Amino acid sequence: MKRLPEAFAAHLATAETTLCRAWRVTCRDGFRLGLTEHDQRLVFGGTVFEPGTGFAATEASVASGLAAPGAEVRGGFSSEAITEEDLAAGRYDGARVELFLVNWQAPQDQHVLVTVQEIGEVSRAGPGFSAELRSFAHRLQQPEGRIYNRRCDADLGDARCRVDMGLGNRRVAGLVAEVLSADRLTVSGLPDLAAGHFRLGHLGFDAGRLLGQRLAIEESGAAEGGLVTLRLWLPLEARPAAGDAVTLTVGCDKSFATCRATFGNSLNFRGFPHMPGSDFAYSYVSGDSTHDGGVLYR
Repeated sequence: MKRLPEAFAAHLATAETTLCRAWRVTCRDGFRLGLTEHDQRLVFGGTVFEPGTGFAATEASVASGLAAPGAEVRGGFSSEAITEEDLAAGRYDGARVELFLVNWQAPQDQHVLVTVQEIGEVSRAGPGFSAELRSFAHRLQQPEGRIYNRRCDADLGDARCRVDMGLGNRRVAGLVAEVLSADRLTVSGLPDLAAGHFRLGHLGFDAGRLLGQRLAIEESGAAEGGLVTLRLWLPLEARPAAGDAVTLTVGCDKSFATCRATFGNSLNFRGFPHMPGSDFAYSYVSGDSTHDGGVLYR
């Protein structure tokens, strides 16, 4: 049972109350932001809670057991601390959100932590945004462990894969030269490389407004004169500036053939290439196929 400060409990027991809600948001990079639905600034717990015009939250349902109740907050880009660029860049994804009930006449002494949640899906529409607030119980619904798959489930170059990314221009530093469209840009400062060298790889931003972001590359052209054109799987949410430092890494289609022929890493392959596909597993025995328990893939 939650214990309330005596003064706060006495205030709640009166017929008239002066209550409001306040949210403290702590991002994964350590940035902390305070917001309140009250029309004046509140200060308590070492945080300044700024009034957010148009900032409101839906009611949350609470259930017993391991159910994962959720809620939602909505607002506009009226606070200087919340910008469209930060939301687009994913700064608030997975952030910790503490909800307080506060007596705005005495916030320093009369407030109570109601719940702690984290930000899930964030969507934008026109000049506003909405963010899903998830209970930490939702993590119990996330898949854990490995699954049987013909393709590798390791990330290229990680501790399980063990491919040396420092060889053969597998990891190359460059600079953003020009943004051609939401999903196409050019990078300069690269050695001459063949077309498709970075296909299925990643583009990591080492500076600028997209610092820390890692985007998947769909296709890459030939590097001529140190310049290469990249096409991304998903459009850029924020526009990088020319000259932003980036790192390009090669990709892998996760097949055993690529692991063996391209990277010479078949001993560390983390998939199950001999597993038959569903069509084979559900098919009937016929004279055109062999079902003798032998190796299906070499």
